[in-house]
Amino acid sequence: MQLSISEYQKERTRTANAVMSFEREDFGLLGPLHLNSIDWENSNHRRSIAASLVQGTYILERDRQEKRQGSQALAPPWWEFFHFKLIRQLVDDADSCVFGAIYEYAPPSSHCNDSIDRSPRYVIAFRGTINKPDSFSRDFSLDIHIIRNGLHQTSRFEIAMKAVRSMVAMVGDSNVWLAGHSLGAAMAMLAGKTIAKTGNFLEAFLFNPPFLSAPIERINYGNVKHGLRFASSVITAGLVLATKGNSQTSQSEDPFFILSAWTPCLFVNPTDHLCSEYIGYFEHRKKMEEIGYGAIERLATQNSLGDLFMSVMRRSAEAAEPLHLLPSAYLTVNLTPSQDFKQAHGIQQWWRPDLHLKCNLYKYK
Repeated sequence: MQLSISEYQKERTRTANAVMSFEREDFGLLGPLHLNSIDWENSNHRRSIAASLVQGTYILERDRQEKRQGSQALAPPWWEFFHFKLIRQLVDDADSCVFGAIYEYAPPSSHCNDSIDRSPRYVIAFRGTINKPDSFSRDFSLDIHIIRNGLHQTSRFEIAMKAVRSMVAMVGDSNVWLAGHSLGAAMAMLAGKTIAKTGNFLEAFLFNPPFLSAPIERINYGNVKHGLRFASSVITAGLVLATKGNSQTSQSEDPFFILSAWTPCLFVNPTDHLCSEYIGYFEHRKKMEEIGYGAIERLATQNSLGDLFMSVMRRSAEAAEPLHLLPSAYLTVNLTPSQDFKQAHGIQQWWRPDLHLKCNLYKYK
């Protein structure tokens, strides 16, 4: 049967999109093939592998959507190349999509002399939003929950948290990694914070985690940025005192200080406005300590100005704990130029071997 011109054009578009999708998902075309020998003591290797395992969760869901099974599935090379096994898919109860995966590290006996001291036994990875009809509606609703600071109330997080608790109970916190990108980074961060409060500190790799704030980091003038952040800190600290009072708590009773023992690895791009505020968040805290306003910043850094305003409007002394605020982190900033937001926010950047990175450790005091 002969196709009409419009039908032919639509078919060509579908074919082109399928080819482009394949190229973005095929490990042989996009994956970090340069990592044919793994050094677990190398932070670049750990970062690249964690990002690849997160990519594996994306492709697991894409395989499900495209009904790719067996030899046609594109997901397995994303973990098998690094000697991991997929032991469980994490499936959302609302739409049956795959949002995460649990991998077990199973190196061959020939690798027994390799550097494995920093290797995990298990990695729990969470993907971000997929802009495809089969999963976008549910993913987008969870993005809204992040904005409303309500991710902890969702069934997807409950499934994720149950899996994390189960693995930690079975093998201990030192044998489990968390990893996630974008929405998945928020999921991994919340899981890490939640279990850290029980004294279990998991190594975590959080790629492009969302930080909900005014985009101050995009301002090019340093003095203006510092002035805005200083004003924000003073207002935030004032609201804390107004709504919660000046009650003194010891460090052993301070939840933010207790959480400071957990130091997740954050990976952000300065041209990604969804996560770039982490740069200023930590740098400003250090600056405030240097100029003698550390006490103000210690109040401001653990409170969200928006949530405090909502608390005042509701005349409530309690505001929900902001997901994105962290006492400690190992922050890695990708200073390699990005062509656009899509590249700056993409998971693919984090396994490239030629990155220009700036790394800093921030510990809450």
